[in-house]
Amino acid sequence: MGSKIMIAPRRYVQGLGALAEIGDQVKLLGDRVFVTGGRTALAETRAFIEKSLSEKGLAVTFEIFRGECCDPEIERLKGQAEAAGSNVVVGVGGGKVIDTAKAVACLMKVPVVIVPTIAASDAPCSALSVIYTQDGVFDRYFVLPSNPDLVLVDTAVIGRAPVRFLVAGMGDALATWFEADSCYRATAKNIPGGYTTAAALNLARLCYEILLEYGVSAKLAVEKQAVTPAVEKVVEANTLLSGIGFESSGLAAAHAVHDGFTVLEETHHYYHGEKVAFGTLTHLVMEDRPTAEINEVMEFCCAVGLPITLAQIGVTDPTPEKIRRVAEKVCEPGMMVHNMPFPVNADMVYNAIFGADALGREFLAKRQ
Repeated sequence: MGSKIMIAPRRYVQGLGALAEIGDQVKLLGDRVFVTGGRTALAETRAFIEKSLSEKGLAVTFEIFRGECCDPEIERLKGQAEAAGSNVVVGVGGGKVIDTAKAVACLMKVPVVIVPTIAASDAPCSALSVIYTQDGVFDRYFVLPSNPDLVLVDTAVIGRAPVRFLVAGMGDALATWFEADSCYRATAKNIPGGYTTAAALNLARLCYEILLEYGVSAKLAVEKQAVTPAVEKVVEANTLLSGIGFESSGLAAAHAVHDGFTVLEETHHYYHGEKVAFGTLTHLVMEDRPTAEINEVMEFCCAVGLPITLAQIGVTDPTPEKIRRVAEKVCEPGMMVHNMPFPVNADMVYNAIFGADALGREFLAKRQ
């Protein structure tokens, strides 16, 4: 067995009103700042960012992100940043703009700062960009040479976002421990190409424990736009613990199943973490996990509002042909499903998807 590798962001800052500190933090990295974000994200944050950066004498250029993390958009933003002479890139918003900003900064060879406005995925901390086609179909993973230089999470901003984003983040984080554990037992390599450390494995486990303990409380608080200690813990689990856990321990079936579902148009309106939650259930079924463990996961999903059936991720007519297409995509060479502790083929994935859906439907029926 080769070396263990653990990677993490260079600096992680989280708290109520943390956005006011962005000037202090960014001035350590550069003085000509290129900021990209979606319209909603920039409407929420631009005034704070502009004020904080200008107070520190930093020049700033803003550019709206057009919505898809794809090669043409990465090239467009790179051109804009280069034209402005920028030496720091800041990505503000959700997973797609974050991944785009990381890719732009990598190609420019400048530092990157991530300001998530939602806690919907573990993208902010990772040295990975998920690249899609312009039509939103998964294309490839772009492994970056390093993690973000700064991740700045203002929980006041997170707390004002629709609660569905926080819940989707819990769905993404839910997979972290199970995929980490599967990779560890398979002695599969993690994202940076090494093996997991005890630290990364335990952070993945802690991520799961925080979700079970504080997930419902955090959801209830954010429904009222309140930021409680439970919200702070869940935001950290969704962002930092899940980020380090997945990257330094590895991905497996849960995320591969998510990627497989991108071939079905009807799933495109559901969030990454929502589809990962169903992928996690499929992962557990494929791995023949104990019934009590599967029930614990389904109970958690129902309590916070995560999907456990195909219908809940938009697949209301799951024909054998459709699910076969998903299963074939999941098993393509290079997909993370091959990190499972046993060889996986499309038949196994096909059966596990239908098996997970059957369990989910039965569980929901019993709760009514």
